Amino acid sequence: MTEAPRFLRPVTAPSADVGMAVTFDTPLRLDCGRDLAPFTVAYMTYGKLNTAKSNAILICHALTGDQFVASDHPITGKPGWWTTMIGPGKPVDTDRFFVICANVLGGCMGSTGPAEIDCATGKPYGLNFPLVTIRDMVRAQKRLVEYLGIDKLLAVIGGSMGGMQALQWAASYPENLRAVVPIACAARHSAQNIAFHEVGRQAIMADPDWKGGEYQLHDTKPSKGLAVARMAAHITYVSEMALQRKFGRALQNREALSFQFAPDFQIESYLHHQGATFVDRFDANSYLYITRAMDYFDLAEEHGGQLSDVFRVNSARFCIIAFTSDWLFPPVENKRIAHALNAVAAQVSFVEIKSDKGHDAFLLDEPEMFATVRGFLNHAAQDLA
Repeated sequence: MTEAPRFLRPVTAPSADVGMAVTFDTPLRLDCGRDLAPFTVAYMTYGKLNTAKSNAILICHALTGDQFVASDHPITGKPGWWTTMIGPGKPVDTDRFFVICANVLGGCMGSTGPAEIDCATGKPYGLNFPLVTIRDMVRAQKRLVEYLGIDKLLAVIGGSMGGMQALQWAASYPENLRAVVPIACAARHSAQNIAFHEVGRQAIMADPDWKGGEYQLHDTKPSKGLAVARMAAHITYVSEMALQRKFGRALQNREALSFQFAPDFQIESYLHHQGATFVDRFDANSYLYITRAMDYFDLAEEHGGQLSDVFRVNSARFCIIAFTSDWLFPPVENKRIAHALNAVAAQVSFVEIKSDKGHDAFLLDEPEMFATVRGFLNHAAQDLA
């Protein structure tokens, strides 16, 4: 029997409307061996659930995303991060589908994370928050889906870390979904990507205002460290071609080199802007926890490294999408997933889209991606009740 959850106003998002939120009292057993209770999942929905409850699509967000996938962000005021993909008449058509997007466990927009208050101490968790995994995030999402009365999702869709969650859904709950769309992701985090994450984490922890993770108690914020982490990560999201096309070696508001260490080049000013705006909407400890969750992700680990065994009992349809210029999660990583699915005769399509926009292409205007997702969902939904 599904537990009866209780509602609370989450405390993680400062002065922000987190949309909807539900708190569960039944403990969530985590991969680290600890139980988390109570825990809150903040989420948004779009569209209408049909009578048969068969038209629900779960959207999983990437590292720095949140539940505001198709509506204005309450802190920044900017449009949702995937309004190109989701909405009335769009590839994920909210006139037809009931769309759910939840802030991940460990996040900082309403779901329980390190900035949340620990009921046992009355203080923010900080580093006392347990380390969570992608599988733990999916377990929390499963509780939410059950609470909404949905037995089987029409599809789970996500890019980057969202794609990891989509794959974990297929691995953990194959009987509870009909289709899976992992975009620009991998079945495990590479050594290179772990290395980039460690640079970001060390930048945060080296900031004197981090205070051993207890900056909330000291009324400080490791803004400089978090900004540097964001700057380093953002470089991995774009391609060299895109950076060259947009910035090249153009100078920023000057006609000659300054021979100082202030930003001379437009690309430097751009990265400074990315870092400065990020710290206004994201929690530093959440960044530590979520990057660690991505590092720990290895879908085949429990199967002796045999990725195909993960999908051996799976009737879902898969559509895997990759981008040619994505060097963070290159096409070869996405193809590895497709090959594993082919090995167990799963229903899988693989689409490699030519783009010079890098990893962030999945968030941008990519007509071929839109057409692919639209066509795949139309096929998956053709026999809906």
